[in-house]
Amino acid sequence: MVDRPITLLTLLTMTTFAESATSFISSRPDSEERGRAWSNFESIGLPTTTDEVWRYAPLAELDLDRFAVPATPTLAPASDFAIALGALAASVVRVVDGFLVDIGDPIDGVTVDLNPTSLTIAGDDPVERYASDAFALANAALCPATVVVTVAANTVVDGPIVIIHSANATASFPRTHLVLERGANATVVEYYEGGAGAIVVPVSEYRVADNASLRLVTYQRLDATTWHVARTTGLLERDGRLSQAVLGMGAHYDRSRNDADLRATGAQNELRTTFFGSGSQVHDFRTHQFHRAPRSRSTLLSKGAVADTARSVYTGLIEIEKGAKRTDARQTNHNLLLSPNAHADSVPNLDIRENDVVCAHASSVGPLNALQRWYLESRGVTRSDAERLMIQGFFLEMLDALPPALARLVEGDVALALQSVPVIA
Repeated sequence: MVDRPITLLTLLTMTTFAESATSFISSRPDSEERGRAWSNFESIGLPTTTDEVWRYAPLAELDLDRFAVPATPTLAPASDFAIALGALAASVVRVVDGFLVDIGDPIDGVTVDLNPTSLTIAGDDPVERYASDAFALANAALCPATVVVTVAANTVVDGPIVIIHSANATASFPRTHLVLERGANATVVEYYEGGAGAIVVPVSEYRVADNASLRLVTYQRLDATTWHVARTTGLLERDGRLSQAVLGMGAHYDRSRNDADLRATGAQNELRTTFFGSGSQVHDFRTHQFHRAPRSRSTLLSKGAVADTARSVYTGLIEIEKGAKRTDARQTNHNLLLSPNAHADSVPNLDIRENDVVCAHASSVGPLNALQRWYLESRGVTRSDAERLMIQGFFLEMLDALPPALARLVEGDVALALQSVPVIA
């Protein structure tokens, strides 16, 4: 590829997403590696609803030529919510359109760096690691650079590290690596906002070393016109612990795939996913917890509510490898329908290749409990207030997994969203 600078005029005269993408790639020092990822993306193409894992996605509405890959970040003031979130943080890292613009306040034992390559957190080639994932391949080709947050061995970070991702351009491909070395302990919040009329494709990877502990919150609050296709992967070593909460409130199409690779004895993963959909939103959550080693443990709880004509999809897989004896793995999915036109699909799966394990799954789909609502009304609570209380109670279990100050902030956000959504029994 021939290097050539990208100017604003160049972007304005581009007519297709591919043109802006190839121009961006050619301007990067690692254009050869990016070009290979882009070629693979073009080869496999966007998925279609004939692919089982994409059968529920509104892909017919996705036109990439509405978007352009930015050459530089488009700066804009942070929202009031982002400012309030930042006030709770020990340090705030700011990423705009995938570009790192502020590394935040220094914390002893914590470094924030940029890795210009698109290698995975394990050092693998992303073209091989994500060979069948078109959107992850696009991220490998089009992410400006990987934001790497490293917590040094035996470091305990008292307050949360907040990473604010703002999407101001029409396309954003952020990539984040969180590395917790042996015995480290930290809380990290990744927050996404903006994205009006945009596509946002984040890829985040986490490495939790021996006896390290990562408490992670991902809060997606993008504009209701956004296409959001995210993928996270946690690699857990011996006695490593990853407690992950993923919350989806925004986006027109919100797809979040969250994987955990429990690689060594004693690894533990707790994953809670939560969403609230209204209007014509689609929330599509997918999880994969892969137990490779003995005495590993995973607990998954997914809860969401959909109103109006919104729909949700939960597809979860617990995979237990031969030899992963004494594994304990459980997944539960509950869906609340707030309208007769709302719809939820739940598809839990188990793939067990070892006998000496404990494994379970459960799911439910249904409306608000009429008896519980009647009880509240019989105590003088209005029907609308009773419904709001029941919905907030439904989400309370999920918010309890968050740091208390953050839970209060998110609870207020959820309550505000519920005020404008009619509940039709």
